[in-house]
Amino acid sequence: MSDGELLSLARNPAALTEAAQQVLKAEFSTRKLELPPPEQPPPPPEPEPDPNTPYAKERQLVELRRVWSLSDALQVQWLLDRAGIPFYLGDERATGVDKVTSHFNSGVSVRVMRVGYPWAWQALRDCEPADEPPDEKQPEDWKEIPVTCPKCRSTDVVFERLSPGPRKKKEDPDPDFEWTCDSCGYQWEDKGLLKE
Repeated sequence: MSDGELLSLARNPAALTEAAQQVLKAEFSTRKLELPPPEQPPPPPEPEPDPNTPYAKERQLVELRRVWSLSDALQVQWLLDRAGIPFYLGDERATGVDKVTSHFNSGVSVRVMRVGYPWAWQALRDCEPADEPPDEKQPEDWKEIPVTCPKCRSTDVVFERLSPGPRKKKEDPDPDFEWTCDSCGYQWEDKGLLKE
């Protein structure tokens, strides 16, 4: 028998008697053949969520951000794994960086389920991407302008929240930002705009 025929025979040892299995093993040793591990079938694709279920909207995937390098993707994966938030990378919906087949030079989408978006966004607040496309990088001369207390001019200011009452119409005014000064305790609201 040829090597290929022996390999084919060895893949189904249940069809051989015990004596035939021993002879086959000896022949493999003589010819220095190794039986490759059985091929694993590819995992079945994840089923699309049923649009008629009451949770379909919450399970819908939304883009959290784009990553432009392997190192940035690994950082995002580590932060989301640490927070226990499932995510998908690229159009192939890879569940890990090692399974991504998309090219990072065109950006790889990181998506999460809509219901988990607030927690995922919070988990990535410490993310510091090393690679971004040139047009998305901030200008070199851009500096953060500190918020100062209008009463004591301290920069020890805490952003509390946006005031309630979201806009219902386009003409409605923007919501106010609510601030508190940790130095003097003064509280105020503004539109979040720098005034000269």
